[in-house]
Parts: sequence; structure tokens; C-alpha cells
Amino acid sequence: MPQLGLGHHFFNSGEYDELPLSTRKQIRAVMDKFRALGHAELKADKGLNFKPPTARRNRSIYTCKIDNFYRGVVLAPPSGDSYVLLRVDTHDEAYDWATRQGAAVNRLTGSVEIWDDEGLERVTPELEDRAAPTAPEQRLFAAFSDGELGTLGITEKVLRAARTAVDTDELANIVPFLPEDQAEVLQYLAAGFPVEEVWRDIVAHRPSGGVSDDMDTAIRSTPTRVRLVSGLDELEEILAKPFSAWRIFLHPAQRKIAYKASYPGSYQVSGGPGTGKTVVAMHRVKHLLSYLRPSERILLTTYTNALASALRDGIAQLVDDPAQLDQLDIGTLDSQVSQVLAQADGDRPLSPVNDKQEMDHWRGIIREHGLEWSAEFLQQEYRHVVLAQRLDTLMDYQAAERKGRGSGLGSAQRARVWKAITGFEKKLEADGKRTFLRGCDEAARHLADHGPLFRHVVVDEAQDLHPAQWRFLRAAVAQAPDDLFIAGDPHQRIYHAKVSLKALGINVVGRSQRLRRNYRSTQQILTWSRPLLDGAKVESLTDGGTESLAGYRSALQGPSPSTHTAQTLDEELDGLVEQIRSWIDDGVEPSSTAVAVRFNRIGDKVRAALAKAGLESCALRKADENTPGVRVGTMHSLKGLEFRAIAAVGVSDGKVPFHKAVTDRDVDEIQHDTDLMAERCLLFVVCTRARDYLHVSWHGRPSQFLTEAGIA
Repeated sequence: MPQLGLGHHFFNSGEYDELPLSTRKQIRAVMDKFRALGHAELKADKGLNFKPPTARRNRSIYTCKIDNFYRGVVLAPPSGDSYVLLRVDTHDEAYDWATRQGAAVNRLTGSVEIWDDEGLERVTPELEDRAAPTAPEQRLFAAFSDGELGTLGITEKVLRAARTAVDTDELANIVPFLPEDQAEVLQYLAAGFPVEEVWRDIVAHRPSGGVSDDMDTAIRSTPTRVRLVSGLDELEEILAKPFSAWRIFLHPAQRKIAYKASYPGSYQVSGGPGTGKTVVAMHRVKHLLSYLRPSERILLTTYTNALASALRDGIAQLVDDPAQLDQLDIGTLDSQVSQVLAQADGDRPLSPVNDKQEMDHWRGIIREHGLEWSAEFLQQEYRHVVLAQRLDTLMDYQAAERKGRGSGLGSAQRARVWKAITGFEKKLEADGKRTFLRGCDEAARHLADHGPLFRHVVVDEAQDLHPAQWRFLRAAVAQAPDDLFIAGDPHQRIYHAKVSLKALGINVVGRSQRLRRNYRSTQQILTWSRPLLDGAKVESLTDGGTESLAGYRSALQGPSPSTHTAQTLDEELDGLVEQIRSWIDDGVEPSSTAVAVRFNRIGDKVRAALAKAGLESCALRKADENTPGVRVGTMHSLKGLEFRAIAAVGVSDGKVPFHKAVTDRDVDEIQHDTDLMAERCLLFVVCTRARDYLHVSWHGRPSQFLTEAGIA
């Protein structure tokens, strides 16, 4: 029986979201016909009007009627039951697109490939003429032989075009015409990666059973490009949430990490925004659940409640047997720590102190002891030295290194600081409180005495965890194969936390992988956002070393981000309203749009401006997937989330970076630079949450980050 699959480009380009509601409903009816009718009946059905377009370039390309205005473009192999819906567009545009496409099975990888064959044939001679003045040995891929490129899956047509590229800008002009897998190979080679590494990470993931020339087989062997649908219930779920449906699929290189039978100890996967770290972590949980004994449990933990909710939804889509979820705990680290402390505290529970209360206590200590240091300095010394290294005595503190602290302290000064710290903790305890990080440390000590809670722990958004939090996670799971699976990105580190995992009993040396391909944002958004980090290398998640965004790229294409400058906040909000109206007119659902602000009070003004314009909105922290309206939240609250369109508002001087979040250079120069990088990463995180559209605005003077990046 024929089966119609869905090509991922149909969703990634946003085209489905922009179709009229009546057309979306009719797509369901058309797909039901493919499920119900035989091959001959499909071709004979007058309502479907299933036929090859005149002047098609490939005999496997057909079109079918969706409604009176829209047609679908379908990949229909000469034999077999697998059909793929590639595109839905207006009548003439669908025919035009269909006639330009090439389709084939890559003889090396066994995957089905779709590309703009007419465009590639048209531009290649033009590129050859333009490249003629540059000697072949000076061109972009001169260092690679035809044989080497062939072993990486580069076909003859693509090879001819690639040989014209003089530099990466020229390659960017070619990429839109190429099959995605081949474009990815060329982009990595152009970024300086050796043939062996590209082969290992990108190419060497052939389908099981060998490579076949049969296109029907190739369609079934290309799960990252094609979603075959087994029934109407599955179809309804995918079409209702197309982006989330694709979000749980893995690139072969990711699948290799997620479904490796076992690791001899802890394992770490890192990568830039949108590279699929969270998806890999969810699939790892699915794999581990299949081997879990009845008495064992798994913890999947992340940074915020919103992220934990998203993980629950994703895992529910992945796990075949819902009963397995009874052995899985999904939640924030805060919630796990609180549960352990509830047992450890017994009859004397201590509540966590908030930031304002903590600073008030430090100021009181300064007045009481007549200290010359600021409250910020003492707070950071407590967090980044005492708690980070678990220093329990003055002798420990006197002997401790203070890496990352820019101001030196002599022995007498350390004694005074230690006295202040012990006084601070006593005052908190007298008030029935403690800091959250102290709570993490005490919970870790409790588990060390009473035993671990889990067989496996999977950590998402690991880059912002403090050593005290890592100690808790280390104590929560016994050292054994597959004990900790860690996913994070140092470029998204928005809270300062220097960590030596090895010193904490977590060894990932030789067991780590960095992902470099973005599956969420367009290349235009990545190209725009990368200068915000100013090419800086950031400290890696593990001990020592740095990481950069070299080779970090996307195969997705879209419009360039937009910017808007205004004299006042009201004028800036007028521009925001206009931009959001434009997105909605283009078919972007309001619930797929987010506005990021630095402060909650600005968020309130954003929501008021949207309401005045007749646009529904809601607070991001209170929204679930069924809540209507544009999401409005702080920049920090967007961490780990993603939207089709994002507007970053108020990216102005003095607000981003926020002066109160950055230690004065006179107080601690090293801490000043660290805080500034955290603020820079925060803006980068916000911009790379966007899938298709990004808008950045400010009033008054723009942020120094925008100025330094050449954006404003």
C-alpha cells in the first residue's frame, strides 16, 4: 500500500505555517488518499490529479492537487510504496519548482537527495567564467583531489561547481543549489576540517545493510530528511506541531552518540546553539531506559521549569512504552536538591535566600565588621572560592588557590574574609535560611553518607552549573559505566561557573564529542549573530582548553535579521508592533513568536503595547503549548527554548550589558571580564533561539556589543 512521507524542508522553511487553514486541512485529506488507494487508483483519481509536470528534469517528480489554488510536489520512485511530499505552493509556483528539481540516490551514503538541478546547471558556467582569472591551485578546494571529494559523497555535478569556488563567499552562493549532505561536506572542508574528520563525523554513517540504488529503499534510509507516516493519528500530531515533530530526529552522527551501547564512564556532548544537544540527551534517555532494571531510576535534569516541561513533551514522543516513564525523573536541579534537603533537614528545614536578601545580609556583615570590601566582592568570594572548592575551615581557605579572582588577599585579609563568611552563614541559619548553592553542597554531603539515588543521570544545559551543583549530581549516581551523560555549550554560559569536572570525580577525557551543525536557525541568523562573540574562544566545559565557533554552520536559509533604532522606548515599541504584525501577516503564529527583554518591567510595557495594538500576548514563564499569543519574557528565560520569530527589545547601552551584572574593573578585573563575557553570551543565546526571523532593536545609544560587532 502506498505511503506518503513528509520532507523536512516542507516544515523547516516555514511554508506549511504560512498556508491557509483550509489548505492545511486539505493536505490531510490528500495524504489519507495516498494511504487508502493503490498505485493505479492514485494515478486514476481525478480529484487528486496526480501527474508528472511537463518538462520535469527527473522522472520521480510528480505534482498533485491540494485544492483549487495549491498543488503539492511529490517524490514518487519508479518502484516501491514510498512517496514524499516535498512542497505545497500555489499552482504555477509548484509546477515551476517541480520542473527545476533533481532527485537521486547518493551512491556513497545511500540517502535520497533533492536539489535545484536547473539552478545548478545554470549558474555553474557563470561561476566558471567568473573564476577563470584565479588559477585552479588558488581556489577554495585546491588542496583536495577529485578522488578525496568523491569518497565524501561529492557527485560529478557538484564537484564541477565546487571547483569554481575561490573563497567561502563564493561557496555560499553555490550552497542553495546543492543537495544538503554534499553542501555540508563542502562547508566543513572550507572551514578547515581535514578529510578524515569530515568522513568520520559526517559521512561514515551508511544505512544498515549496505547502500542501494533503489530510491524507495533510499527514502526509508533517510530518516533525517523524510518522515514516513503510519496512520492518521500520527499525521495529525505531526501537522499540529510540525517543528516539534522534527525536533526529535537525529543526524546519523548524533545517533551514533545517543545509541552507543555503553560508555565506560561519563560522557560529554557539546556544541553551539541548535546543534541538537538536547535531542541527543533525550534519545540517550530512551536508550538507557531500554536497559534499566525494575529497581533502577534515571534522572534527566535541566536548568529551568520551562526546559523541564519541554523535555517531558519530547521524551513522551520518543518512548515507545509509556510505562518506562515511571522510572524516569525529569526536573530542575533545584527540585531534586529540595527533595534531598527535605529528608536531610528533618525537623529544621531551611528555606533558600533570594538574591536581595543575600546582599542585605552581606551589607550587614560589612557594617558589623567594618570591612573595606563590597557586598558583591564577598558574595563572589563565597560562591566562586569557598563553595566552589568546598572549603570548610580557615586553614583550607588560607591554602586555597583563588583562580579567576583578580584581587589578591594576604593571610590576614583572608582571616577577616573568613570571619565575615562564617558570620554570614550563622546569620542566615538564625533566620532559617541558606543560599541555594550551600543547599546543593549539603544535599551532596547527605547523599555521600546515604547512597546515590539513580543508576543514570543525564544533564542538559550543563554549562551553567556550579561546582556545588556538580557535587550533588556526582553523589546522586554511583561511579559506573554510563553514570553521567552531559550536554552543554560554553558559548551559552550566562552564569559564571568555573568547573574542574575531573576534580569533582567526573572524568570525560577521551569521551566527548562536539557538534557543529545547527538544525534550528538559518545561516543568515548565525552569520549575523556570530560577531557578537567577537571571535572569542571561551573556556570549555571540561578541564582546561577553549572552544570556538569554527565550523559552526546551518544548511537552512532564510531572510537576514532586521534591526531598528529609536529615540525613545515608546518609539521602539511602535517598531516592535509593526514587526510582529508583519510576521503574523507572513503566516507566523503568534505563539511561535517571542519578545526578549532584559527586565520584567520592560516586558510589562511590551505586553501593554501589544494589547493596545490588538495583539494577544502572554508571559513566557506562565505559557504552555496551548496558551495563545506572543510570548514575552526576559532574555534569561529564553535559555534552551526556540521560536520561529524572536524580537530582542531594549538592546541599548547601559542595559545590555547591564551595569549591575558586571563587576567594576576596579573591584576585580578578571571578574569584570568574566561578567562581561556572560552578558555577551546572553545576547548571543537570545539571537540564536530564532528559527526563521530575528529582529533586534534599541532606543538611544545601541549596546556596545552591537557596535563592536559592526551591527549598529
